This record gives sequence, C-alpha cells and structure tokens, in this order.
Amino acid sequence: MKTPYDQQVIVITGGSSGIGKALALHYHALGAKVAVCGRNAQALEALQNQVVDASRLFTVQADVARRDDCKRFIEAIIARYGRLDVLICNAGLSMRALFADLQDLHPIEQLMQVNFWGAVYCIHHALPYLLQSRGVIVGMSSIAGYRGLPGRTGYSASKFALQGFLESLRTELLHSGVHVMWICPGFTASNIRQTALNEKGEQQGETPLDESKLMPAERVAVLTERAIARRKRTLVLTTQGKLTVWINRIFPGWADHLVYQHFRKEPGSPLK
Repeated sequence: MKTPYDQQVIVITGGSSGIGKALALHYHALGAKVAVCGRNAQALEALQNQVVDASRLFTVQADVARRDDCKRFIEAIIARYGRLDVLICNAGLSMRALFADLQDLHPIEQLMQVNFWGAVYCIHHALPYLLQSRGVIVGMSSIAGYRGLPGRTGYSASKFALQGFLESLRTELLHSGVHVMWICPGFTASNIRQTALNEKGEQQGETPLDESKLMPAERVAVLTERAIARRKRTLVLTTQGKLTVWINRIFPGWADHLVYQHFRKEPGSPLK
C-alpha cells in the first residue's frame, strides 16, 4: 500500500529555483513534509514565504559540491523529521562552450562536482534511511545523459556518469525495496542556461532559447511526481527529447549531424 504524502518526507537538492523549487511547492501542496537545500540563503527564505504551513518545509543552506554539506543536510533532515522517503538529486549546473575554447578545465571539474558528485554524496548519506523506508532515489538527468551535446561536453559527461551510477545502484538494490530512477526533462523553462558556464568559467548570464516556448518547471514537477509515485524506471519528457533518444539509438551517425545543426543554429552558438 502506498504511504500517504502526509506521512512522507521528500528531499530535494537545489530546491530554491527552477525545477527543484517547482517540485518543492508541488509536494508541499500535496501534504508532504519537504526538505530542500540550496546555496542561496535569500532564495531559500523566499521559498519559505511562499508556503502556508512552514512547519512542513525545511530549508538548509548547503552546497552539494561539498561532501560535508551533504552529510550535514541529511543529518539535519533526520533530526527534524526522523525519516526520509524520497531523495530527488536535482541540483545542477550547465555549460556552453566548446572544449577547445576552454581556458582551463575548471568548468568541467565544477560540473562534475555538482552534477555527479553532489548526487553521489547525498545518496551515500541518505541510503541507510531510504533502506529503512524502502524509499525512492531520483536523479534529475537530461537528454544530454543519452546523447552527447556539442558545447556541453562537461554537462553531458556529468549526466552520462550520473545515469551510469544510478543504473548500477538500481541493480545493486534490486531486492532491497529501494527504487532507483532518473528523469530527463528536456528543455525546461528555468535559470540553468543563465547560470551556465562559458569558456572562461563564468556564468553566461543569458539564454539562447525562447524560454516562453519551453515546458514550464511546474509541469515537469507534476509529471515527475507521478513517475516517482508509479516507480517508473525512467522518464524522458518532451517529444523532441524522446525523438532524440530514439534516433541516437537507431541512427547514431545521423544523430551526429542533426544535433550539430540544431545547436549551430542557436543564437550566439559557439559552433562555427
């Protein structure tokens, strides 16, 4: 029997903006206790002010790139609520630069630290409690975890690594009662492109896409919650995302050309 949401503790990393914030507000509206972490204290405070019942929303300022912060975050949740039912590793960072143009490797190192190691750290510390609750581990991945994207070498590498880790972990935990899955939202209206790192390792501060035409973060949150409740294996969102995964699997050479042309047409594309 499914545990009612008012008896569940949902943990979301990077929960103060974008998809993470939408997930936090959605689960809170369903009656769950929600714990989120983020680096921006003001954004976390603003999130607290958006909910009616602040006792069911626990925020912790933490950087998932730091192992000790992840440990402190999970321990604080257990001290507050005594259990953990769903861990959504959502915190993420992107990039937009050709590998040959990077001034040094810091952007890729930073992406791996946040997108991959941030999830590994949190899962490591949360796993004993998830085993107790027979809970769910969720990685917020990307189409870039199935298909390498030009100008996003570090981002794609981090998402490939995340999905490989989660698939291995899912197999290890196959008979434990803990479910492991990942979500690939596709292009979503969020701030991830504004904060994407350029060839200098600086935030680009703008988006090459028309954000108004992308799937809203709130819609991603609803579909993600449904997939978690049904313990789906994976969820790939948007028609473009599903088509990209399918073409790359069946016609990889064709996919190379299609993906190149798609990203070359972006405003300000680093592809020549």
